[in-house]
Amino acid sequence: MEVASLVVHKGEEPFLAGENGVGNVFFNHCSMNCVYCQNYQISRFGGGTEYTPEALAVKLIDFQEQKSCPTVGFVSPGHYLPLVAETIQIARRKGLTVPVIWNSNGFETVEALTTLEGLVDIYLPDFKYWSEDYSMEYSDTPDYPEAARNSIKEMFRQVGQLKIKEGIAYSGLCVRHLVLPNDLADTEEILRFIASVSTGISVSLMSQYNPVYRADEIVLLSRKLRPSEYWKAVQIAEDLGLSNTLIQEPDSSPDHYLPDFKKKNIFSS
Repeated sequence: MEVASLVVHKGEEPFLAGENGVGNVFFNHCSMNCVYCQNYQISRFGGGTEYTPEALAVKLIDFQEQKSCPTVGFVSPGHYLPLVAETIQIARRKGLTVPVIWNSNGFETVEALTTLEGLVDIYLPDFKYWSEDYSMEYSDTPDYPEAARNSIKEMFRQVGQLKIKEGIAYSGLCVRHLVLPNDLADTEEILRFIASVSTGISVSLMSQYNPVYRADEIVLLSRKLRPSEYWKAVQIAEDLGLSNTLIQEPDSSPDHYLPDFKKKNIFSS
């Protein structure tokens, strides 16, 4: 596995990070090619450090024991799925007890996800687009909307609603949705689908869109999200009865969300 960074990330959802942060494994490469990818330094280019499952398992134990992380997570792990599954198994045998997060773009097959049942505690998928036309145009990804719908239903079957104890999630599903300018994600359709699976599903509704990487080449994606666009999405979630929606304050300058993988601390300003 080619790992770009091993980092304690305090900027994840509060019920995942707690006070100490998630012990995150950021992988190089990705199964999608989003023109606005904030992790483009690693998703589109290589240059990471290669790890065997045995070596990476040791790093997970370090997150738990030395850095006191309440959870550990794999970011963009889908293309390494068999090796990640092996890593989790080895880490559990070595004493890993904290919840394991599968933080993905949602572009996975049900068949692949079934091999993770019993290994992954918390699923944290994106649901990026409702329209296949947009998923092709902006992420070069055919069949994405159907794959994301099927993946989310399978994840929910495996782990159900998010379960939290003493402020930290230990099992369940949370769907992330990044609200895009000009409603290019078809947010209402995505939220309506999630509500049709269960209105109790936790949704992290993100306002942090930033026109990075190649987004300035596309007029409809070349600006930041307007607060009015975000609050409209919040209202839709409320109207649909989604009762566990995590809301961000819209920020006219969300640069502090952007990682820089050239730094040792990738989330430092």
